[in-house]
Amino acid sequence: MAGNPKRSRAFYQNLGKLFYAIAVADGNVDEIEENALKKMVMEHWIPVDDSYPVLDVFNWLNTDQEYNAEDCFNSFVLFKNENEHLFTQETKRLILRTANAIASSFSRKNKSELILLAKLSIEFNR
Repeated sequence: MAGNPKRSRAFYQNLGKLFYAIAVADGNVDEIEENALKKMVMEHWIPVDDSYPVLDVFNWLNTDQEYNAEDCFNSFVLFKNENEHLFTQETKRLILRTANAIASSFSRKNKSELILLAKLSIEFNR
């Protein structure tokens, strides 16, 4: 992701919210979904930037369990809309790839996950 704008800790924290929303869309976060996120972050995000806050926020939300998928998704969208310059086409593709990896990791994608993935795709195409 060379040439991308400098991404703040808040950027990665909001990605953690998004990925948590995808994982918890069916009402439960499975260990397989957590492992899929960790694998994507370690292989695709960490090599280009200090993106550990993605995992920190995801784990915090999963432990706390006070926030639902819709709230986390909407929080991410609000951040994205206020920081469009951080979301290059390459970044959007990687976000969608990561979200799909989480959703596909456990018993394929369910209806709740498919709806959130579709909403994310629509949001990125605005």
